[in-house]
Amino acid sequence: MSLFFAPALRSPRTFDRSFECFVNDAFFTARRSLNVEQDDKSWTVTLDVPGFAREDLTIGIEGAVVRIESKADTKRQFKAAYELPQDIDVAASEARLENGVLTLKLGKLVPVSNVAQLTIN
Repeated sequence: MSLFFAPALRSPRTFDRSFECFVNDAFFTARRSLNVEQDDKSWTVTLDVPGFAREDLTIGIEGAVVRIESKADTKRQFKAAYELPQDIDVAASEARLENGVLTLKLGKLVPVSNVAQLTIN
């Protein structure tokens, strides 16, 4: 009988449940080295993708979901999707690939309030 030990993600701050799912799913299903850090304005995600060149990968962002895929004509195939707890600001995001490490700096989209003031008569 073999046992599998999975450390729990704990932090002094309360994280959104979907953020925990993002980290746990990404780390344990992709079985790649993944690191996620965040500040008030962005997430920084680093993921090992050895053997891939910049031209081999595409990164798509839709709402709070990041999709990383290898192109169809590459020797090796890679496909992963991760959901963050908040929509991503594409204009404030960037991707970099150096020495087999993909670094995504994903800006947090600030929700726009649609609250209008109503005058009391």
